[in-house]
Amino acid sequence: MANSLFIAKIIGSCYIIFALGMIFNRRFYLILMEDFARNKALVFYAGFLALFIGFLIVFSHNLWVRDWRVLVTIFGWAGIIKGAWLVILPQTLGRYMEEYSKHKYMFTFHTVLALVLGLVFAYFGFIV
Repeated sequence: MANSLFIAKIIGSCYIIFALGMIFNRRFYLILMEDFARNKALVFYAGFLALFIGFLIVFSHNLWVRDWRVLVTIFGWAGIIKGAWLVILPQTLGRYMEEYSKHKYMFTFHTVLALVLGLVFAYFGFIV
């Protein structure tokens, strides 16, 4: 349980801050995402980092239980999948970002998703 709480606190805190950044600096983050997709070194580094953090979470917290702690495990596996995608198929990110930028509501969706995930993880990490 201590691992679950520790990881939930980190994820919750980071995602709330990410969401607030996206809310208050929308234009900056839209430009940042375009720049990121064009920088091959950053794409590789982000993939490596997501893969590394995903494996850290899964190797320390691979709990498939019927309570909130499974969210931490799913988050870890999602990091592994995202990291593997960016490392193995980095060229697909450009096409994905082109489609992403065509649908402006997607940024709003991801902002709300980041805030909700942050609040959920913070709730379980700090309050429960």
